[in-house]
Amino acid sequence: MKMNMNRFKITVSYDGTGYYGWQVQPNVVTVQEKIEKVLFQLGGEVVKIHGSGRTDRGVHARGQVAHFDFHRPFTTKALGRGLNALLPDDIRIMRTDIVSPEFHARKHVVEKEYRYFIWNDVVLPPNRRFDHLRVSYSLDVNAMQSAAAYLVGRYDFAAFSANPKDFVASTVRTIFVLDVHKKGKEIIIIVKGEGFLYKMVRSIAGWLLRVGKGEVAPEDTIAMLASKLRTSDVPTARAKGLFLWNVKY
Repeated sequence: MKMNMNRFKITVSYDGTGYYGWQVQPNVVTVQEKIEKVLFQLGGEVVKIHGSGRTDRGVHARGQVAHFDFHRPFTTKALGRGLNALLPDDIRIMRTDIVSPEFHARKHVVEKEYRYFIWNDVVLPPNRRFDHLRVSYSLDVNAMQSAAAYLVGRYDFAAFSANPKDFVASTVRTIFVLDVHKKGKEIIIIVKGEGFLYKMVRSIAGWLLRVGKGEVAPEDTIAMLASKLRTSDVPTARAKGLFLWNVKY
């Protein structure tokens, strides 16, 4: 008996500490691999998941989005419960929807939001050790915000991207919002854009940390952006402070 196929959209939250990123790779454990294995357990069929994008090793997600086609007649509620019952505790399906067969989790993205979390103190609370970057020296948040303002808009962000794993036709991207907020000892960098280059958000965070420390002036951002050349002047901040926060369609 032939079963109808549904296209499911899932919103996934995960602690990326123990994973080599989102995408399936040989000889390492990834988030996508874990979910695909559980789908096989639930439905007895090999299922390929398509995510909104990759996250690197150690990067977390609050709102990663993915889609897949599934023949088994699950309701969204039952599928979500089944996945969460079998997945490890550091991966959770936050929402499950049935969507149009034309929906694509990557191709139809209109905005992604990332957040980078910094703990600005000598001592890092143990409950934040996996998801905050500890910075012991004082940071000038106002200077960081001034530098961030120069990066809002449509520019060539080659200077803020590491060498890509795959060929990229263009390094031009649009940033809609780039804000730096401080509450107590926590500093959060919030960036929203149409899409991002390889390690672009972590590079922006690394540059803003240099500005906050006083190593470079906020206005130096203009020349760095215009250079379109990646150098050691733009460090890549560590992965553990970064979250894929939200994806809009």
